[in-house]
Amino acid sequence: MCLHRTAKAAYLRSWPRFGHCVPLNSPESPREPILTIPFGMTAILVIMAAIHGVRALLPLATDQEVIWTFGFVPARYDASVLAGQFPGGVGAEIWTFLTYAFLHADITHIAFNMLWMLPFGSAVARRFGTVRFFAFFAVTAIAGAFAHLVTHQHEVAPMIGASAAVSGMMAAAIRFAFQHGSFLSFRRGDAEAAARVPALSLVRSLQNSSVLGFLAVWFGLNIITGLGAIAIGASAQSIAWQAHIGGFIAGLVLFSLFDPVPRAIVQDNNAGVLPPASD
Repeated sequence: MCLHRTAKAAYLRSWPRFGHCVPLNSPESPREPILTIPFGMTAILVIMAAIHGVRALLPLATDQEVIWTFGFVPARYDASVLAGQFPGGVGAEIWTFLTYAFLHADITHIAFNMLWMLPFGSAVARRFGTVRFFAFFAVTAIAGAFAHLVTHQHEVAPMIGASAAVSGMMAAAIRFAFQHGSFLSFRRGDAEAAARVPALSLVRSLQNSSVLGFLAVWFGLNIITGLGAIAIGASAQSIAWQAHIGGFIAGLVLFSLFDPVPRAIVQDNNAGVLPPASD
């Protein structure tokens, strides 16, 4: 199959660049770079960078006020703590479930989250579209905050950072990224096509060897990192690995609620074509 067909020699002379056929699987075939950044992902990165940049210009006392007002503080929900001890009032009990994800401790913290967010978040943003991607970011960040609250009920130190949402993006990506033609498969097309391959159901994802391998490595690294931090005497809030796990599980389980791409049809050698499996 050719990308360009010519019928007349005169047309060829007028448009010399169409003088030969290019197979679709040729290296010359045009394809979109696999890591182009969609708008939704760009918007999240710009917002986080802008917030961090503005905070860098604030006096230390003001910046601390911002962290206490918009960071997630489990002790804020502790009935034994005096009301009004934390800034933000009742409103902060609601918005901090999300706003903490836009704050970062330092340039290393935000850079690390952005580097992990770029490949996985771009894949998910391209697949979901901007509105769904924003909603997914919020849901996984909130899930991470809930996980942190359950495991640190009386913790006074604020939790900040987008790691829970990043973990959710990674979980969402593995529901489709190992499929033939997608980002982590050996044969893939352009970025748009790679993002639109049919996803595995949750059950079939948990039966897929590539997904299981990814899960083993991801959970292993997070647990080892968390336990290692405790072993060397790091503060409990320095690595909120339980929040990572909360965001990851939410992304893995809730993926289908946001996914606009029809599920894959399963071929069974004995029963013929089966309908798509549901989560």
